[in-house]
Amino acid sequence: MDEREAGKRIDKLRRELTYHEHRYYDLDDPVVDDATYDALMRELMELEKSFPQFLEPDSPSQRVGGKALDAFTKQQHRHQMLSLANCFSQRELEEFDQRCKRFLDLSESSKIVYIAEPKMDGLAIDLEYEDGQLVRALTRGDGLTGELVTENVRTIRDIPLKLKPLVTGDLFGAKPPAYLNVRGEIYIDRKGFDELNARQEKYKKQTFANPRNAAAGSIRQLDPKIAASRPLKFFPHTLGEWPAPAPLTQNEMLEKLGQMGFKINPHISKAESFEALLAKYEDLQRLRPDLPFEIDGMVVKIDDFALQNRLGQIAKSPRWAIAYKFPAEERITQILDIKVQVGRTGTLTPVAELDPVRVGGVEVRRATLHNQDEIDRKDVRVSDWVVVRRAGDVIPEVVKVILDRREHKKTAFRLPANCPVCDSVTVREQDKAAIRCPNADCPAQILESLAHFVSKNGMNIDGMGRKIIEKLLEVQLIKGVADIYRLDAESLGKQEGLAEKSADKLVKSIQASRTPKLSRFIFALGISGVGSTMADTLADKYGDILPLMEVSEENLVQIFGIGTEVARSIKDFFSEDHNRARVEDLLELGIAPIPPVTISDIETPFSGKTFVVTGSLLAMGRREAEEKIRERGGKTSSSVSKKTDALVAGENAGSKLDKARKLEVEIWDEDKFLEALG
Repeated sequence: MDEREAGKRIDKLRRELTYHEHRYYDLDDPVVDDATYDALMRELMELEKSFPQFLEPDSPSQRVGGKALDAFTKQQHRHQMLSLANCFSQRELEEFDQRCKRFLDLSESSKIVYIAEPKMDGLAIDLEYEDGQLVRALTRGDGLTGELVTENVRTIRDIPLKLKPLVTGDLFGAKPPAYLNVRGEIYIDRKGFDELNARQEKYKKQTFANPRNAAAGSIRQLDPKIAASRPLKFFPHTLGEWPAPAPLTQNEMLEKLGQMGFKINPHISKAESFEALLAKYEDLQRLRPDLPFEIDGMVVKIDDFALQNRLGQIAKSPRWAIAYKFPAEERITQILDIKVQVGRTGTLTPVAELDPVRVGGVEVRRATLHNQDEIDRKDVRVSDWVVVRRAGDVIPEVVKVILDRREHKKTAFRLPANCPVCDSVTVREQDKAAIRCPNADCPAQILESLAHFVSKNGMNIDGMGRKIIEKLLEVQLIKGVADIYRLDAESLGKQEGLAEKSADKLVKSIQASRTPKLSRFIFALGISGVGSTMADTLADKYGDILPLMEVSEENLVQIFGIGTEVARSIKDFFSEDHNRARVEDLLELGIAPIPPVTISDIETPFSGKTFVVTGSLLAMGRREAEEKIRERGGKTSSSVSKKTDALVAGENAGSKLDKARKLEVEIWDEDKFLEALG
């Protein structure tokens, strides 16, 4: 076949394959079988390989997956990708509506036209088109910078590689914009998710917990062929940039994107009033179980782009949109068994092993029962039928027992008198719900202590996950936290699952952790009741670990934010010889905690004031924000009270923001906070 004939055949094959894809994916009405389609695709790929001069980026063959990457490149978004604030009640949605009207100088009786969208449970993606061709795709990342995943996104058939012409009057013919930036959600529907997990099980591979994890994991595969094999789908929902003449409303934008080849979520609708918006929410909630994809709420957006622009944004959330979340889903299932876990401080926690059930889009196999008092209060027994809920749509818990369905004669469950791991006799302190294993050498406690020690808020040893720790304990390379700093690349490299390169990287990470901030070192020790905020307070007060080890309980309770129970816990921790020996061993191995740096002698907007930081900040993490407040002479607390001077509220501020408003505490948004920091 000569070059001219090959070009004609390639063009014909592309048109045929594009037509068949439209019949199969868009209309769900194929006119050829899979074998015929596959044969056409193979012929096209072979011709493009033989005649590479005809290869085009929008060819159907580019959906199959290109060359595997060594790593993802990070790239800055042309426009910041925002995330949505949440609300959980009609009252909060009313407050959103009123805020928008006040900002726009509208009367309370005015009506704003909204767009109601199902809140998809997927992965946000940023698509860039130049002259109608898909040229870049970025993950959301931190909103400012994402990972370049263009090759993987090319495999998703819902995402056009080349945009169709727009409708002008009664005709198609207008070219797509020279540049177009579209944001949307990559997802896997229920059917595709079930089929994917069935395939994973068939080939003895790890299954996915939920469709969102499956979608995110598929997009972050270095080999595009893996992404191409996954049932990924896409809906556009937001505009990044559309040069003039641009659409004037959200509704018009979606119509035009549909004309250009995007699939539009059929359940998006316009609400001409606030009352209509509430009706849309009820409709979506009713439809939720029968939708082909998972949703966890309704996204509310002002339709008019001019009003959106006037409202603008706060930190990394738009003022013109909000996510109205559904209540936590509940499901009924049966308890197959109750297992007991031993935590870092020796606390025994009962966990219900469940007949797997999907709750809020996630397959739940276990749920916490908290402690013996909770088990007794709810009368939970093995074989009971129970109501399970994901607390805050995150942590599964048993809500109640359905006593009418109890037909078995199982006795009431009791936590064991002996530790299920080391067989030590358990203890229960007076007036406390927790039952503990008192043996500090209990293998379960050692494992959890090590995992806590190396965690992000602790010594932050990257690459030392739980599986690595378990392996090192098993081969007795480590017995406690100090042994981590005796590891070398040679001994690590001999362990299964740790290649020489990985061992070198882990050793470097261990070495880098030798000079932690004092607050991180205190947190890493795992003192009961001492979280990140309390560790910061202790570091600020004492400036070194040695005076903290000698402090009395009476002096501790004088510190702002420390109660008698935590003070006793700190004193008890350093009173135990093996804890003191562990700290001294770490210091002798060269661990050198860095004391906090303060500029409290300079008058700042934070001097002498108490702050609470809540929600997600764009510029920094919550812990870093608290450190900066203390460096400038302020105090931080984890809870809002009458003594709180100001609340720094980031995205998804939640209940602390509500409490601050009730107590008339001053509220700072991120912009004001950053301005005060200078």
